[in-house]
Amino acid sequence: MRYWWVNQSQTHRQEIGGGYLWSPKRSANHARNPFYESMREVTPGDLVFSFVDTRIVAIGIAVSYCHESPKPAEFGQTGMNWEKVGWRVRVQFTRLINQVRPKDHMDLLRDSLPNRYSPLRASGDGLQGVYLAEVPAIMAELILQLIGPEASRVETQAEQTNDTISAQVINGDIDVWEHHLEQEVEENPRLDDTERIALIMARRGQGIFKERVMRIEHRCRITLVENPVHLRASHCKPWRDSTDHERLEGENGLLLTPSVDHLFDRGFISFEDSGELIVSPVAHRPSLERMGVATSRVVNVGSFTEGQKHFLNYHRDAVLLRSVRP
Repeated sequence: MRYWWVNQSQTHRQEIGGGYLWSPKRSANHARNPFYESMREVTPGDLVFSFVDTRIVAIGIAVSYCHESPKPAEFGQTGMNWEKVGWRVRVQFTRLINQVRPKDHMDLLRDSLPNRYSPLRASGDGLQGVYLAEVPAIMAELILQLIGPEASRVETQAEQTNDTISAQVINGDIDVWEHHLEQEVEENPRLDDTERIALIMARRGQGIFKERVMRIEHRCRITLVENPVHLRASHCKPWRDSTDHERLEGENGLLLTPSVDHLFDRGFISFEDSGELIVSPVAHRPSLERMGVATSRVVNVGSFTEGQKHFLNYHRDAVLLRSVRP
């Protein structure tokens, strides 16, 4: 279990009430933001302290990994300069009766503050610009003690949380989003019927898109399965993020078996331009091993075209669950 601190002054009503965290992927100047990058490291069962104004008002249990998601409509005018697509983590929040004010306890907490990326000043004031920051276990335990029995109950629930609900939550969120985009394709008057069918089939890794990928790829890069019946054409830059042209671009795809396609699409694995397999630090390695993905040794799946490298760069940057902090 890891412990996280989220400053929710602007969006606490929407996020606590809706059961999630949401952040842009980048700062307004398009630079990496370590407090948005932290979203990519959250795993089911992690504990989240919700800090609003000057108090810890709720404790949450993460019930999903991070995944791409549109900016919540309920944010309204809040964050007008934020990106339209960001990171989302589902969290089960419990509002607290004993809402601790850290500023009143800094003699106890001060020495436990993280040396880097701290969510609080030594004075106990919140740091503007911090969204999600990891806190050391010793600091978390002190806060849990200050909150008392309410926190103990939540901590026990967190220890019992597993990955099962995570898969259901993420699949549901992404399916709703992609279904909405699919409807936009179906209703686009600029497309003829053939184009609509091709774009919709591409979302499922089939049709013209798969044919174009098969001109470049001949088997699953991981399992080496060659029979196309058992392979999907998986987008490097996800269908939901791509233009219509990119959705059908053969170099935006790899042929993968369904289980490996799932891992790639959800950001548990990716590839370097050199062909070296990347395994996300949040991935459940025993599960990957059972799916045929080696995690205890260096794996190189071979070279990619220049076009594939372009799309894989997007995948590493915007899909892979690996924080690359500045």
